[in-house]
Amino acid sequence: MSAAAPERAALHGRLSGSVPTRTLPVSDPAFVRDPYPLLAQLRADAPVFVDPALDRVVLTRHADISAALRDRRLGRSALHRYSRDELGWPRPDPAQANFDAFNSNHLLDSEPPKHTRLRSLVGLAFTPRRVEALQGRIEALLAAQLDGLREQGSFDLVSAYAEPLPVTVIAELLGVPEEHRAQLRPWSAAIVKLYEPSAGAAEQAAAEQAVLDFSALLRELAAERRAEPRDDLITALVQVEQDGDRLTAQELIDTCILLLNAGHEASVNGLSAGVQALLRDRRHWETLVQAAPHEGSLPVFRRAIEELLRFDTPLPMFERIVLDPVTLGGAALNPGDRVSLLYASGNRDPQRFDAPDELRLDRDPNPHLTFGLGIHYCLGAPLARLELAMSLRALCRALPDLQLGGPDAAQYTGGFVIRGLDRLTVQVGSPP
Repeated sequence: MSAAAPERAALHGRLSGSVPTRTLPVSDPAFVRDPYPLLAQLRADAPVFVDPALDRVVLTRHADISAALRDRRLGRSALHRYSRDELGWPRPDPAQANFDAFNSNHLLDSEPPKHTRLRSLVGLAFTPRRVEALQGRIEALLAAQLDGLREQGSFDLVSAYAEPLPVTVIAELLGVPEEHRAQLRPWSAAIVKLYEPSAGAAEQAAAEQAVLDFSALLRELAAERRAEPRDDLITALVQVEQDGDRLTAQELIDTCILLLNAGHEASVNGLSAGVQALLRDRRHWETLVQAAPHEGSLPVFRRAIEELLRFDTPLPMFERIVLDPVTLGGAALNPGDRVSLLYASGNRDPQRFDAPDELRLDRDPNPHLTFGLGIHYCLGAPLARLELAMSLRALCRALPDLQLGGPDAAQYTGGFVIRGLDRLTVQVGSPP
């Protein structure tokens, strides 16, 4: 098709009158800090709406989001079926060429048959057995992190406790040498900031450089593992083969970047927000403190983590792209249109959860949306669940008298697509 094909008309103009128009204040610090009152209002008044600023149709209810996640008329990519001209999309921005190439090569933003192939190959290396075998190492790492925190009296839970474990675990699992691990969190933070609607030129440049630096390191490590295999995930990904098929060199690099990013973002944000919720209502904290010393208590913490991930969702909004014509809540959508799924809203939907704004650590069943559904269900969910449950239990055992460090203890990063705490000051012993 000619490059002169017309650009896509804005959704709010095309859908005017068929669905309500609302604007999500995704850059408003007050909304990022507590989005739930507005989300409740939207579920009631505009469960499906078009956001003119995002140029998206937005779904807020659990049933609609669940259905969309399983609907093969929606996907994470459309360029495997259509050209940009056919979709009315603008030319790619050369300023983020490497970032875009990374997204096009990993399984999260791929669709069948590529997604099926990548997930199958990666799944042969990133197995549940490999994850469960980490329990002893996780216990040792947690003990080392907690050693000395009591003596500090007051500390930032995010940097001192929530961040180190998942970064170390996924780095060790992959086989990233210790001297490179300090760079992983900053690289990941730079990359994920470009998923925020408010990202500008500075964030774009930082993400592009992070992808280049990340790729250079992983290309070097992959070459080393081909020459000298080790017992790590990079080696397994280098060697994995199915019916004569292997990951290409670029697919391997981009898969490793994805695993490193996704392997700790949800864990860091989920644990920080979860501890904040527990310490705000100490009844729940005390319940877990009483359970923590018992040898067989891990299932209690696994269930608690499910509720904490529902109650305060670390990844509140995901996107899907229309692949085939579909009507959602009265909105007639065409290929290339974008749909935002508000996981954080669906996880508080009273039509799916009894008393959704209450924290109930024994909630069962708990069909939250935090790890997605369908073919794009989070591959790293078992690892995140294990890390979170073990981290929370170890914290309750070691620091049962933990308190929030005052009314201004929490400071959010400012992002909504990936929503987390930049700082959470906590106090050992009596509150300040």
